[in-house]
Amino acid sequence: MLESILSLTFLAQGLRISIPYILPALGGTFSERSGVVNIALEGMLLVGGFATAAGTYFTDNPFIGILCGIAAGMVLSVIHGLASVTFKVDQIITGIALNLLAVGGTKFTSQWIFHSSSNSPRIAGVERMDIPFLNEYPLINLLLKPFVLLTIVLIVAANFVLFKTRFGLRLRAVGEHPEAADSLGISVARMRFSGVLISGLCSGLGGAWLALDQHSFTDGMSAGRGFIALAAIIVGKWKPLAATVACIVFGFAEALALQLQSGNIPTQFIQMIPYVLTMIALAGFIGRSSPPASDGIPYEK
Repeated sequence: MLESILSLTFLAQGLRISIPYILPALGGTFSERSGVVNIALEGMLLVGGFATAAGTYFTDNPFIGILCGIAAGMVLSVIHGLASVTFKVDQIITGIALNLLAVGGTKFTSQWIFHSSSNSPRIAGVERMDIPFLNEYPLINLLLKPFVLLTIVLIVAANFVLFKTRFGLRLRAVGEHPEAADSLGISVARMRFSGVLISGLCSGLGGAWLALDQHSFTDGMSAGRGFIALAAIIVGKWKPLAATVACIVFGFAEALALQLQSGNIPTQFIQMIPYVLTMIALAGFIGRSSPPASDGIPYEK
């Protein structure tokens, strides 16, 4: 057991599992930094996974499926932006409503398209992105997949954009003190809408990875990952790199749980590990984390 945990295969598995945590956490960081609480990351992941499965099924092209997943996540983010930024609806209520919409909408549409509300037919997966002569080296093969390379680029880009560009400065300004930002001619609504759209794009991309990695859409396949990504944002103190590290920790906890299933430990206990770790992390960090001052507060001009 110890040898399998210390192996490169386990390392590759942990990183692979971390991706659908990292992507919505990156997007959610932009949304939260702009002042919009986004608990709809879970729903955006789910619709992204469904749209990717549907797009790949009908075209037999995972790249088109990925584009469909991104589009679906952004559609949900547009709804969240309109409700919370334009119409100033309570952001928590909007997020809950969108999560419920995603659960019911994917079930209904799956029954309509695939004649099953629980799962889709098998689709082409991420193996199509493998480099054949590296199949014996799972970690290298994983790191060189276009999807994984894109994730690494997004991690670096998110940190750079948020802290080294004018856009990032303005985004953080409207999340901290929207009145001051508005007095300088910065459109609070436009910046907040941009943050929410970025969260939809990244979450849809995370859902795309889930669908391609599992070769299908299954009912409730997001399985709380959006909420764990939200926890990672808090643990990471609303910083992309720190949130990424937290996501990797959660991903390896899930990988460890999968490894332990081959032992004599009760399955129910093993399945609790990622969620227990999340609660411990939140209990240890949330009191020392200070969110953006205007996070969750609608701005009245």
